[in-house]
Amino acid sequence: MNILAEITGNVGAGIGALGAAVGVGLIGLKAAEAVGRNPGASGKILVQAILGMALAEGLGILSIFFIK
Repeated sequence: MNILAEITGNVGAGIGALGAAVGVGLIGLKAAEAVGRNPGASGKILVQAILGMALAEGLGILSIFFIK
């Protein structure tokens, strides 16, 4: 029974990490698109993109931490 619980936890941690990776990818995609549309605002876009990526990665780490 412990093996089933460990496998379930690992799958849940993988899904949490996958969600964080998808979130970071989407943030990077939209930031690149926004800079392409308005290069003058690249500094503000970069700051917001880095903050968004940090929050997405933090949620991924929290999901791994809480599942394990």
